[in-house]
Amino acid sequence: MAADLAVRPATPDDRPAVERLWLMFRHDLSEFQGGLPAADGGFRNEWVASAFTGPGWAPYLLTYGDRLAGLAFVRGLDGPVRVLNSFFVVRGARRRGIGLRAAREVLIRHPGPWEIAYQEDNPAAARFWARVATELAGDAWTREPRPVPGRPGLPPDVWISLTVPALPDADL
Repeated sequence: MAADLAVRPATPDDRPAVERLWLMFRHDLSEFQGGLPAADGGFRNEWVASAFTGPGWAPYLLTYGDRLAGLAFVRGLDGPVRVLNSFFVVRGARRRGIGLRAAREVLIRHPGPWEIAYQEDNPAAARFWARVATELAGDAWTREPRPVPGRPGLPPDVWISLTVPALPDADL
């Protein structure tokens, strides 16, 4: 079913759609992080701005057929380690292989060392990211809890570290 999936860089024209997807993403995370929306109904969104304008960042849009299916933000492209800063697949597109294929496509676009964080209280994310890491790096990946910077009241995030090999363009 993931055959109709497309992963493409998001453009400035895509920003309104990315901002709406961001609200859904942050709403999903609020279950694990305990965050509530601000008085205007929104969530913190400085990463949206960074994804579009920050050095070393790249925003991606996930589409399934002619529909939006999610987003991905990559940072650290100007450093030694890439970070999958944000990754979101809308609920209606989950459990179809779309997320696995999208994560793989985003990571293999930028071969080299990667780090991906998720919340320990999110068992679906733990299973998903372990599967992604194993598919891309075999047994050569690690999982490590780390404190959330500036948020001592939150449980640590779990960070997966792996190296994504360079693949021929035909494998995208």
